[in-house]
Amino acid sequence: MKQRRCQRAAGRGCWTAWVLVALAGPAAAQPAAGPLPPLVAAGQIGSGWQVANLPEQKPPPTRYSAETVGERPALRLEAQASYGNLLHALPGVAAPARLAWSWRVAEPNPGTALRSKAGDDVAAKVCISFDAPLAQVPFGERTLLRIARSRTGQALPAATLCWVWGGPEAVGSVIDNAFSRRVRYLVLRNAAEAGERWFEESRDIAADFLRAFGDENTTVPPLVAVLVGADADNTGGRSVAHVTALRFAAP
Repeated sequence: MKQRRCQRAAGRGCWTAWVLVALAGPAAAQPAAGPLPPLVAAGQIGSGWQVANLPEQKPPPTRYSAETVGERPALRLEAQASYGNLLHALPGVAAPARLAWSWRVAEPNPGTALRSKAGDDVAAKVCISFDAPLAQVPFGERTLLRIARSRTGQALPAATLCWVWGGPEAVGSVIDNAFSRRVRYLVLRNAAEAGERWFEESRDIAADFLRAFGDENTTVPPLVAVLVGADADNTGGRSVAHVTALRFAAP
């Protein structure tokens, strides 16, 4: 169910990057990041967040909505053979110290297997796209990325880090996206932890970026965008998750 044109250019991960950059625009100097807008407000998706689907997308879009869980106003992510992201553009912003949020997966996708293309779906992910220098990308991938940049007319980011709620993968695993190494996963939770319980996360952005992309980068590039997402287009399965209180945090 992947777009063949994308696979020829830079793999599935390139589509995520294309959407991010098209909304973010060109990078400027590196201002400090301000507070992230709330994911939900007044019973709806918060202003400042946009639903972004694939160009010429065939799978249905992932459904995002506001839902109160207990007393928590949360973003509900419902994926059913679907794809789509909710993103906030932050072009050229210097990487803050930490990214924090709360999440849970009420219904995991039993088909998730992140090391395979057929299983490359997650019930929940929180990602940052970075304006990493193209010169640090290996030659073959750099060539594919240049082709993708030429086709879109966009300065596509070379690095997107996603903290994911995986399937059977071990917590703490760093996994290259099965379609493109320009996207890399850090597994924070897995299917064994699905249920009604909320989990609190606070991630050191620089440490995690260098852990995932340290083979190519020695410093942390400026941001392009922050996104939240869920998908089930490869497995054809279904998942339900909630995310709330997404914010930049002090060291």
